[in-house]
Amino acid sequence: MAIARWPNVVIDCPDAKALAGFYGALLDWPVKPEGNAVDHWYEIRGAEGQVICFQQVEAYRAPEWPGQEHPQQMHLDVVVDDLDEAEAATLALGATKHELQPGTTFRVFLDPAGHPFCLCVS
Repeated sequence: MAIARWPNVVIDCPDAKALAGFYGALLDWPVKPEGNAVDHWYEIRGAEGQVICFQQVEAYRAPEWPGQEHPQQMHLDVVVDDLDEAEAATLALGATKHELQPGTTFRVFLDPAGHPFCLCVS
């Protein structure tokens, strides 16, 4: 029997509302403030019950990838149908394409807070 259920990913960031808006637009999931710390915690929720939470933190330091001085600690991989189309739409949302692209079936980007994430075709 499981001890816990329904794990959520929580991403630290300098502006929880803005980063939730970025990923909400990327995934087409609605954004909502949550709990008592409305200014510091936002969630996006998918139709199947998936949740990603965004927690605003003071003195946020963006990860550096692939360097390890400030390791990425975690990243999201999201599946897309067409890398070129998804790249254009993702850049329009405010992401930055990373200069290092180590594969051909995925592309590495940085979200507006500097977290690496990948668009993947498999």
